[in-house]
Amino acid sequence: MSETSPVQRRPAGELEASVLAALWAAGEPLSPAEVQRALGGRLARTTVTTILSRLHDKGAVSRSRAGRGFTYAPIQDSAGLTARRMRSELDKQDDRGTALARFVSQLTSEDEQLLRTLLEAAGDAPEGPSAAPQSGPGAGP
Repeated sequence: MSETSPVQRRPAGELEASVLAALWAAGEPLSPAEVQRALGGRLARTTVTTILSRLHDKGAVSRSRAGRGFTYAPIQDSAGLTARRMRSELDKQDDRGTALARFVSQLTSEDEQLLRTLLEAAGDAPEGPSAAPQSGPGAGP
């Protein structure tokens, strides 16, 4: 039996992350061929097109007709996409409380403090243009 190494597969999501990084760096909608060039031409255009189509199906990129093809643009920045993924995973859980408790229990002390600060700030912020004025100490007139 030969001792050849198995074909090395990329980690799940690596190609999608590379394509999104190329779109974020461009700052404008790109065609699959432009994304391919931005990635150094190491992927086939058909592979890039497939990845872009999957990202579109997942709601991570928008697409607009450009001639006979499409151009693609990210819907959110990296932080927004991460937040969306976290929310999507949470939405899959029947017991959201347990999932959130386990998430929080695994945070570093610095991340826990940051989360507390963000939650306090979100509690102080109006919830939209029609939000009722806040009352109590520190509330505006």
